[in-house]
Amino acid sequence: MEYRKLGWTDLNLTTIGLGTWAIGGGDWSFSWGPQDDKESLATISLAIEKGINWVDTAPAYGLGHSEEIVGKALKHLQRKPIIATKCGITWNKERKTSRQLSGKNIRQEVEASLKRLGVDVIDLYQIHWPDPDSELESAWQQISNTVKEGKVRYAGVCNCSIGQLKRIQPIHPVASLQPPYSMIERGAEDIGLLDYCREHNIGVVVYSPMQKGLLTGKFTRQRIEQLPEDDHRRKDPNFQEPRLSANLDLVENLQELARKRRITASQIAIAWVLRRPEVTAAIVGARRPSQVEETFLAGDLNLSDEDIKAINQIIAGHRKALNRV
Repeated sequence: MEYRKLGWTDLNLTTIGLGTWAIGGGDWSFSWGPQDDKESLATISLAIEKGINWVDTAPAYGLGHSEEIVGKALKHLQRKPIIATKCGITWNKERKTSRQLSGKNIRQEVEASLKRLGVDVIDLYQIHWPDPDSELESAWQQISNTVKEGKVRYAGVCNCSIGQLKRIQPIHPVASLQPPYSMIERGAEDIGLLDYCREHNIGVVVYSPMQKGLLTGKFTRQRIEQLPEDDHRRKDPNFQEPRLSANLDLVENLQELARKRRITASQIAIAWVLRRPEVTAAIVGARRPSQVEETFLAGDLNLSDEDIKAINQIIAGHRKALNRV
């Protein structure tokens, strides 16, 4: 699998990283429904076996459970992957989450993540959401302190705007930005985030390249209706009308192109975000080994100019459809 250097750092990431959001399991506000831990461990093991060299997790995923599962997997892996995790979302005894960026809170989060993961150093530590915005600078200063202490190698951010990046860069160098990016969610390119990161040598690791599964071609209206009650996608506007019809039409057109190429819609969706040179890697979530078997192949898939032209036409039609709703 291809490797790309993460911005100015010495981290060389495979173009696909394993996302562990769904591995966190159910019973929290942004869950993907119940998850079998044995399947999670098998999924992580296979991903590393296939050559993926980094794993993205967060304390919020399953309220600590995703990090715990990653930690269990690490104990049995001969080849240790690069670990990226996050901070800024906490929870109470009732499992209700809230966003906090106080320095004291972040210091506690670092220690808790190190313990759950069973590591001495976190390779990439990221602010999950820049919220509350008023605490962003103080939070970034605290993360800078953890880097100096040797508990974190590199510091990055998720979901930040260009303005927020400009505010924190003088405090400590930003190693990476993690924005959402897919054929359906193109804000990262529309507002110039990718261009800004290229100009300032900030690595970009994008999340949800398959738009939470929509772009896999495996979702129907019936499947969406049958999602578990605690699967947050039931409340996601992209899984509801009026956006759903336009999204399913996009996927149908994408599948037609995939059949011509004898590949899958998932692989095209991942390869499409990786076509941008600013994108270091894509976080591809998986909760079963079979999903890894399919999607890791996209790391070596190069779309032709003809492919990209066809995809751009599909996307243009999708945007027109959304503008009509």
